[in-house]
Amino acid sequence: MSYSVGQVAAFAGITVRTLHHYDRAGLLSPSARSRAGYRLYDDGDLARLQQVLFYRELGFSLDEIATILKDPQANALEHLRARQLRLGEEIARLQRLAEVAERAIEVQQTGVSLTPEERFEVFGEIAFDLSYATQAQLKWADSEGQRESMARAAAHTKEDWRLLMREAAAWRAELLAAFDDGEPADGERAMDLAEEHRLHISRWFTSCPPDMHRRIADDMVADPRAFALVVPPSQQRPGLAAYLGKAVHANASRRTDSEGKR
Repeated sequence: MSYSVGQVAAFAGITVRTLHHYDRAGLLSPSARSRAGYRLYDDGDLARLQQVLFYRELGFSLDEIATILKDPQANALEHLRARQLRLGEEIARLQRLAEVAERAIEVQQTGVSLTPEERFEVFGEIAFDLSYATQAQLKWADSEGQRESMARAAAHTKEDWRLLMREAAAWRAELLAAFDDGEPADGERAMDLAEEHRLHISRWFTSCPPDMHRRIADDMVADPRAFALVVPPSQQRPGLAAYLGKAVHANASRRTDSEGKR
């Protein structure tokens, strides 16, 4: 039995133009023509169209489909396995992005709203890199500390942020002074500054035991975007991030030793 191009388009839920395109691409040419020159498709053509639409739904390109259909026994399984792997990776990526979006929505719903002028007034040179914030959300998505930190940050008022940033600026000035004075990173002055930083995090965001503080310091040393949240680029010195990281580790060891002797 033969079917017109309009009938086949209706069966498949596609347009006549798509069928014409498949014909020109060599994917699906009609088995016959009417006396007037119109395309006529038989049951075998419909079966082939079903295969084409199946692979299109999976995201294969027309060239890939043409390759598979030339020798389906040799190529289909290999291509399907590769597609399955890519689809799995894409599903995982979209799931992570959906989780980040959900948390961002929660912050927007509960957080204090600041105008751009207020943000500059409160944060000054400290800028939040959105790419880093997104990656941090993905990295620490399952962390109770991350969830608590976001919730508490969202609950801070404009005055809270002003006080927090003044406190951070005073601490930063002391850190720069210690570094410029050549104080050793594992000396008392630097370790005391590291302890102040740990307590600052606990006071304003989330409980920060020494092990967590070590991980935060490692992140600052490894990623300039993280360190820029603590010391803006205009105030940074070569080696300062590593200096702070060493001070944090030294202080964490000092605290661990002190608690072990109790």
